[in-house]
Amino acid sequence: MATNRLWRTLSAFNPSTRMWAPVYSRNAQSQVTPRLSLTSWNIDAFSSRAISRAKLILNHILEGPKSPDIIFLQEVTPDVRASLLGNARVRAAFLATDAEDQTSFEKVPFATMTLLSSARFASSLDSQKEGDGIEGGGKVMLGRISRVTLPSKYGRDALCVDIVPPTSPRTFFRLINVHLDSLGDTLHYRAQQMKILADVLREPGCGGGIIAGDFNAISPEDDELVDKNKLVDAWVALHGRADPDGATWGVGVERRDGLRPGRLDKVTTMGLKAKEMEVLRPGPIEVPKPGEKSLEIPWSDHCGLRCTFTI
Repeated sequence: MATNRLWRTLSAFNPSTRMWAPVYSRNAQSQVTPRLSLTSWNIDAFSSRAISRAKLILNHILEGPKSPDIIFLQEVTPDVRASLLGNARVRAAFLATDAEDQTSFEKVPFATMTLLSSARFASSLDSQKEGDGIEGGGKVMLGRISRVTLPSKYGRDALCVDIVPPTSPRTFFRLINVHLDSLGDTLHYRAQQMKILADVLREPGCGGGIIAGDFNAISPEDDELVDKNKLVDAWVALHGRADPDGATWGVGVERRDGLRPGRLDKVTTMGLKAKEMEVLRPGPIEVPKPGEKSLEIPWSDHCGLRCTFTI
């Protein structure tokens, strides 16, 4: 199946001009196998205080034991996008997709965004000093950035960033940030989406990569899609299918609809090796209610995922 692809850019914040500017790939040479860390989080577009909740999630991600090299965010609204792009730490330390315009946020209530550590990935603004970025020298080179249009009830797409590790300069790998279609009546869309995404990782010149984000995997049939498309579920590979701590949605809350916690969010790989993985639990935030006691809600109805992998 042919894929419709919209080419995008990564941007870095330039303190001199106080503007986000596109960056381009640079070559890097190293014999060290890159070890990279990814954090993915559906930040929940519809609950109250979206910008404040997104800030708390970002702070939690960045203030952990080690700031991740790659951040995948889902359900980013235009207002949250502006807040992320205006964040001082993001401007200082990350390259960002969708900084050049709001095209990806038009005609949809929210979209995905990807942030890449400028300490780990090469851009045209880097001095590319020996020993910078990866232990032993050389950053990972950036390739093309695109959004793959998916068959979808909700206008969903896949945000792809191609990277070229110093150890394999003739091969690129893809980092794919996804938010697949929601609810039970769209399983047929999710099946098509997973097939397309797996095929994207098998395109000529691509050595594989990661597909991560909100898979909306609400049924056993959803879980089967990973195996069907010959992808590796990183959580299952590292923790097994029966691990009770793998749920990422509906955790620690009582639901009136009777739905139980589920592992809706996933990290899947092809041609890469997951080394460590954990679930990141959201903290609480107060929502003022006029004339009543404030209501306490979680930062998001989803937990985040942190995964470390090697190429």
